[in-house]
Amino acid sequence: MNTIITTTVTITAITGILAFLLTLADRTINNYGEVKIIINNDKEYIVEGGSSLLSSLMEQKIFIPSACGGKGTCGYCKVKVLEGGGPVLPTETPFMTKDELENKIRLSCQCKVKQEIKIEIPEELFNVKEYEAIVESIEDMTSVIKKLRLRLKEGEEINFKPGQYIQLKAPIYKGNDEEVYRAYSIASPPYHKNYIDLIIGYVPEGKATTYVHKILKEGDKVSFNGPYGDFYFHDDNNREIVLVAVGTGMAPILSILYHMKENNINRKATLYFGAKTPEDLFLLDEIKELESILPNFRFVPCLSRITEEHNWTGEKGRVNNALEKYIIDGDNKEAYLCGNPPMIDSVTAVLKDKGIPEEIIYYDKF
Repeated sequence: MNTIITTTVTITAITGILAFLLTLADRTINNYGEVKIIINNDKEYIVEGGSSLLSSLMEQKIFIPSACGGKGTCGYCKVKVLEGGGPVLPTETPFMTKDELENKIRLSCQCKVKQEIKIEIPEELFNVKEYEAIVESIEDMTSVIKKLRLRLKEGEEINFKPGQYIQLKAPIYKGNDEEVYRAYSIASPPYHKNYIDLIIGYVPEGKATTYVHKILKEGDKVSFNGPYGDFYFHDDNNREIVLVAVGTGMAPILSILYHMKENNINRKATLYFGAKTPEDLFLLDEIKELESILPNFRFVPCLSRITEEHNWTGEKGRVNNALEKYIIDGDNKEAYLCGNPPMIDSVTAVLKDKGIPEEIIYYDKF
């Protein structure tokens, strides 16, 4: 018995000593002091060294897209590191193309700030802000999709382009021991600057979607940052518009349509929306209203799991089948796609085959 007690005490003491030494080492060996970050050769920030570039920039209220919260699993937080970033890590290379590696692109969540570092980021990221809002409403769109309206604090506004997204923060809650950010497209019109709408589907065990669907209530406070994204509507031409979405990919497409309505953009436009059954269709009243206001807009829902009991007389199959049927050629057309990667890839292939140039097929994969 005495031997067991002695052994336990010895192991505890050794563990305590090792923990102390590790802490001491972290505070001394890894004490980089104050370090300068130089951005785009004209902005300088002094930060405490040792943290990731992503978190160091966030402390300066400069927000880089990062859907995984800085864990190196999404590949969103890319920046160009000109000097001082150290070698590229194995955790970064799976997310990089050959061209990106040659052009000094890094994952900012994996790159540590240990010395003076020079980076380049898009100027529009300086317009990204962090917002606090109140959940004004939560509506069930389907059994697995909710629509949220987030009202900004009095006097605050958000400026965004139709099609862009924000990052919503899911805080610590029972079953989730860490704060995480997840990207969601803005579904509301850009001309309403004091609130945003989000359309969020439930993903089993998803930290953010569980928070939204199981925990969040009307009247709660939430935090988000944005706007982000180079997927947005281009209104500098008169090309016919092909819109394609599945599920919650409806969100940025709605924002684009509201923008067209507000600005009297009467270009010919067709929305092909993919779902499984009629129960998966939502916001039909809003879309019907848009059809009545926009003279050249048409809505084509496509259902892939129809039975005789549904009495469905519309398009059957996936959206790419409807595109094959209705698009004769790609002459003077551009496209905006939002949905899962398989849909985006299959639809892009169809549109390219129809003759729409790849550079004017804009998409947002999620």
